Amino acid sequence: MKKNIALVLSSGGSKGLAHIGAINVLEKNGFQISSVSGSSIGSVIGGLYAMGELPAYTEWVKTLNKKKVWGLMDFALSTQGLLKGKTAFNKMKTFIPDQNIEDMNIPFSAIATDLINEKEVVFDKGSFYEAVRASVAIPTVFTPVKYKDTILVDGGVLNPVPIDNVKRSEDDLLVVVNLYGDKIEKDIQEKENSKSVTLINKFIKLIYSGDKRNSSYFSLLSETTATMVHRLAKLSIEKYQPDIVVNIPTDSANTFDFFRAGELIQLGEDATTLAINNYYINQKQND
Repeated sequence: MKKNIALVLSSGGSKGLAHIGAINVLEKNGFQISSVSGSSIGSVIGGLYAMGELPAYTEWVKTLNKKKVWGLMDFALSTQGLLKGKTAFNKMKTFIPDQNIEDMNIPFSAIATDLINEKEVVFDKGSFYEAVRASVAIPTVFTPVKYKDTILVDGGVLNPVPIDNVKRSEDDLLVVVNLYGDKIEKDIQEKENSKSVTLINKFIKLIYSGDKRNSSYFSLLSETTATMVHRLAKLSIEKYQPDIVVNIPTDSANTFDFFRAGELIQLGEDATTLAINNYYINQKQND
């Protein structure tokens, strides 16, 4: 039975906390993660795992509530984006020091998008925090990152499931955690906001409602981008045919739902358990 895996973690906002649950279950089932690549939130979780700091991050993110998430939003006086994206990473640096990617325990790569030259940028060396800040720069939401002679934004724009960027040995299984799985058609946001509607909820709903009937600028932009990214993710998975695909419903959380860490980690664990069971069943049928 092959146990070493090359792990690919997709972009997808706070749904990426499901990546933590996926990693937990993979390790509990005897799989050894030999390399990892990620886009956007996938780069954050993947890099933290590669540097051995995922437990510290998990403990911290589980303490977040709506008020604390709001406190991490550093608004930018800029037409390039609503948020600077520095406060959250500065907070993380207080308990997870920066590390060069080339010094991590296993090979890791983070993907960003070069807007000027219309191509991917792969970070496989240099500062972890500098790499992931570029990788998570969602257009119009987070200010872009100036890098050398170009501008970088979210890696998910061109490669939401960076299978082609993971370092893979011949015997490694290819495992993908895809945050763009089939919808569960549940109004998660309405459920979460069943109490009084606060300023935080209004802000998050304005930007990331994902409601096609909402004609707000940000809602339309978000839905249009999501449609593109979902298609790219599907094409990538169809092209590379991973051994195991863990599908997380695309509507299981909104982008800033980090206050739902426990629930989303559990979702990742459940989905990964199902995917592994299906893998074993398929293996037996093919024997």
